[in-house]
Amino acid sequence: MLQRLVKSIRYALRGLANVFRSEQNFRLQVLAAIVVVVGMLAFPLPLWQRVILILLIAAVLVLEVINTVFERIVDGFKPRIHPVVGEIKDMMAAAVFLVSVVSAIIGILIFWPYV
Repeated sequence: MLQRLVKSIRYALRGLANVFRSEQNFRLQVLAAIVVVVGMLAFPLPLWQRVILILLIAAVLVLEVINTVFERIVDGFKPRIHPVVGEIKDMMAAAVFLVSVVSAIIGILIFWPYV
């Protein structure tokens, strides 16, 4: 059982590494997450604000991974086969964009009193 768990973790880390290598937006979002974590360590934020920031970081990164999965799936269909493919990709990008913007706004509101 432990061996299966280790294998599952290895596959998950390989997937993350793949997304990190292939997606510039994911790398930028990881960089932003690192900046936020440094800010969390540097400033005396209450626990509830730290939890919110961690949840937002997770939301943005997970949604970017899901966006990458959708893009790769629909790329297999090619826009020439179905015009909806481009719309799906745009909608997924919009979802990541919205979560990123809202996360940035919340981050600014949380860190504003400290800078």
